[in-house]
Amino acid sequence: MEARRHPRYKLEVDVRVYPRNAAVVRGHSVDISESGISAMLRVEVPVGEVVRLEFSLPLGPVEVHALVRQRNAFRYGLQFVEEGPGQGVVARTCRELAIEETLRNDSVV
Repeated sequence: MEARRHPRYKLEVDVRVYPRNAAVVRGHSVDISESGISAMLRVEVPVGEVVRLEFSLPLGPVEVHALVRQRNAFRYGLQFVEEGPGQGVVARTCRELAIEETLRNDSVV
C-alpha cells in the first residue's frame, strides 16, 4: 500500500470543477490534504484530465489546477498540480486543521 505524502483532514466545502471541454461540475469536498482534495461530484469527470478547481476555505478562496487521479462511484480524488496562492491557502488550512485535530484528541484523553 502506498504511503500518503500528506495527512488528510475532514473538510466539507462546496467545490466547483471546470473540466476542459464541459460545463462546470458542482460538488462538495470530503477531505483535503496539502497535495489534493477528494470530492463528491454529481457528474462524471474523466480520470486523467487536468481540471480547474474553485472552492472557499476559512482562510480564503482557492483556485487551483488538479489532476483527476481516481474515481470510486461519485467520489473523486484530485491531486493539485501547481504551486500558487491557492496552494498556500490550502497549506495554511491543513496546518490549522492539524492543530484542531491534535487539540480534539488531547481533550478526549
